[in-house]
Amino acid sequence: MENAQLMFAESDTDSEKGRLKIIYIDDVSTSLITLKRRLSRYHDLYPAESSAVMFKILEKIKPDIILLDISMPVVNGYEIIKTLKADNRYSDIPVIFFTNNNDTESVIKGLALGAVDYLIKPVETINLVECIERHVAQSKSENEKEDDGKPRVLAVDDTVTILKTIQRILSDNYIVHTICKPEAVLSFLKLRKPDIILLDYLMPVHNGFELIPMIRELQGYEHTPIMMLTSAGTLANIKEAISLGACDFMVKPFKDSELIEKVAKHINVKTEI
Repeated sequence: MENAQLMFAESDTDSEKGRLKIIYIDDVSTSLITLKRRLSRYHDLYPAESSAVMFKILEKIKPDIILLDISMPVVNGYEIIKTLKADNRYSDIPVIFFTNNNDTESVIKGLALGAVDYLIKPVETINLVECIERHVAQSKSENEKEDDGKPRVLAVDDTVTILKTIQRILSDNYIVHTICKPEAVLSFLKLRKPDIILLDYLMPVHNGFELIPMIRELQGYEHTPIMMLTSAGTLANIKEAISLGACDFMVKPFKDSELIEKVAKHINVKTEI
């Protein structure tokens, strides 16, 4: 492997404006070298071959995001994220698992430990960059708005473009959290309590109808407004959603004004359209 200190020194300069600082932990040297080359035109990557190297890097910089492999000797990715999330200095840094582990159990465990996303290798460079930038922007937005008193909206949809649309429409009036993996919803709800939840219907692992009763079983979520936002808008779908405890049902595509009005109505806030 390239000398880790040399690799770090090459990146240890002030980033150009707009370039993010990314730490990537993986015990496979070729993975570190390859990803450093792939991302070099977009952002600054600080490769680490172990948790020990990662913490040495953290002494010098605070990254915008951390990419983390799971299967590593000595200290695996699960243990690393537990350590990060338990330390106030690093707990607010978004972590993405970037791994070959593609089983559902690994995905659920990774997201439950606090990762903002779970990516299975290989991932196209442009898709990886888009994912990194989206999560960094969302994290910064949440931190900036944390204490401004705005109501919280959680949007759950496995289509990223839909989540971006919802965020664009609602972000002026709300703190908008987005989740593209439905298996991460329950873990998120134990950490933050939104004022309303927007659920897609057709999703892998858990569809929207399956999630409603699971959410209702959580303490404090017995009456939280849940609105279905889906393209499957048959009468039977609507009746089922309402019977399970949804407060409303919107069919995609929808108008910006319609979404704003419905969200405001269900959490009893006044907002300008």
